[in-house]
Amino acid sequence: MRANDVLPEPADAPDLDALYAPPSETVQRAVLDRLIDVHEEYLRAATFFCLATGSPQGLDVSPRGGPPGFVQVLDAHTLAFADWPGNNRIESMRNLARDERLGMVFLFPGLEVFLRINGRGRVSTAPELLAQLREGERTPKTATVVWIEEVIVHCGKAIHRAGLWGDSAQRERPALPTVGQMMRAFAALGTEAAAIGEAQIAQIDAHYAHAVRHDLY
Repeated sequence: MRANDVLPEPADAPDLDALYAPPSETVQRAVLDRLIDVHEEYLRAATFFCLATGSPQGLDVSPRGGPPGFVQVLDAHTLAFADWPGNNRIESMRNLARDERLGMVFLFPGLEVFLRINGRGRVSTAPELLAQLREGERTPKTATVVWIEEVIVHCGKAIHRAGLWGDSAQRERPALPTVGQMMRAFAALGTEAAAIGEAQIAQIDAHYAHAVRHDLY
């Protein structure tokens, strides 16, 4: 089936209000413009979220992770988190320099609940903030400060449908291409098709396994 076979013209878009019931009063009451105590409890435990930003070229979503509390609450309307080494594309920070809008979705391993935060963000190099966000002896180069516009405790049905935290959801390493195998596939799209052999794949995989566990800061 092709996309053109199922996508309506804008004028023929479905009437979503006719298809879906409005959110309950309980759900609407849970949408706030600030943090309250229950949100702060979750943020103190949070170890992972996905960050959404935008640019003239389109949207971007990237993962962020750290020890519990790596996202720090500055006050009921503001939070901050450090930037630590990744792939150096730094797209989220570049996007925020042009468009401050962002979204954050927090996952909590073992729990069937999400925490969503929408707002605006700006990259900071304020020394006192960077010092506050240190991890061990490491001080980040930058931090992102978030001004909260909307906080939502989100239904976890998607987690349950995915069986995300169950043993059956865990993938064995041979089940999918390794990083080295993916690098060979990417090379084949260009002029380096013969450049990556089995020995190099093994080296790439070993380097990646070490880096994601030890080159964190």
